[in-house]
Amino acid sequence: MSRWRRWPALPLVLLLLPLTGTASPPPFQKALPGYRFQFPRDHAAHDAFRTEWWYYTGHLRTARGEVFGFQVTFFRVGIAEARESPSQWAPKNLYLAHLALSDVARGRHLLAERVGRSALGQAGALADRYRVWIGEWEAAAEGEVHRLRAAAEAFGLDLTLTPEKPPVVHGNEGISRKGAGEGHASHYYSLTRLRAAGTLTLEGRRLPVTGLAWMDHEFGSTELMPEQVGWDWFSVQLEDGTDLMLYLIRHRDGRLDPFSSGTLVASDGSARHLPLAAFIVKPLGRWKSPRSGGLYPMSWEIRVPAADLALTVTPLFPDQELDTAKSTQVIYWEGAVRVTGERGGRAVQGQGYVEMTGYAAPFRKKI
Repeated sequence: MSRWRRWPALPLVLLLLPLTGTASPPPFQKALPGYRFQFPRDHAAHDAFRTEWWYYTGHLRTARGEVFGFQVTFFRVGIAEARESPSQWAPKNLYLAHLALSDVARGRHLLAERVGRSALGQAGALADRYRVWIGEWEAAAEGEVHRLRAAAEAFGLDLTLTPEKPPVVHGNEGISRKGAGEGHASHYYSLTRLRAAGTLTLEGRRLPVTGLAWMDHEFGSTELMPEQVGWDWFSVQLEDGTDLMLYLIRHRDGRLDPFSSGTLVASDGSARHLPLAAFIVKPLGRWKSPRSGGLYPMSWEIRVPAADLALTVTPLFPDQELDTAKSTQVIYWEGAVRVTGERGGRAVQGQGYVEMTGYAAPFRKKI
């Protein structure tokens, strides 16, 4: 999943854990204005916050021209009641992960999930350098280069990701607001353009791949407001070097939350914050999931008037819905898209990823 969007529901395994420590566990830190990001430090874990995730998506291509979309996401959920326990068995954090592959030629979407506790080192995330893992699944960095390794029975990825731009911090004053009131925000940044190379394993075949990826890292301690039922999130990478992130938080009555926003990133890495009034997103089609019954938008027109940018975003195929019953217990749509359009009267094209929650059911889980 992704951003405020990706703040996971606590799975059943967490609800069954015994409560330990004091009756009133210490509160987690809120995301407040004034936070100053420092890299590479902030790639690492932030245990003072309740929820955190590291999220990668991208498009990969084989030498024969086969195209695949991928998602790898690691979640960390702090367990307040366990924080004061001296027991090594007490899980201070729960870790969850999603590995997804969009096989474009066959129009199929594959998903694998993992859950692990921090107790005894079966899963974890380091605070002094970037490494997060659940068993053999891992995301880490050495210098500026990121490494992803995750494998399921039918498919897996082993990728090296090299940033082509510096990190982009979203929002203002170090926070990305998601609602009114103190702390209804997150600390959120992206690496919007990562050059990918490595190996995709699919049903016994080892396929060398190259491509372009996107990384998000977000952390905070609150949940969606009562009137907020889901979100739509867009990442766009244009061939002219421009990148775009937008998120739309939807209310129960269909309105967009005024704290919806985005970021436009130029080819040189400079970024411009986009409040909701600075862009327009118009759905152009619908697709109904045969499994969940969720009715999802399936293509969009996006306009950023101040940048003279008009885009059409289209999924590479419709059925990229995920049912994460074994981990975050959320049904959502996360898929690879193609992008066409115009900027300043000149044709542009590119690729991206879209995430949508709250269409199969209102996103009312607590994080």
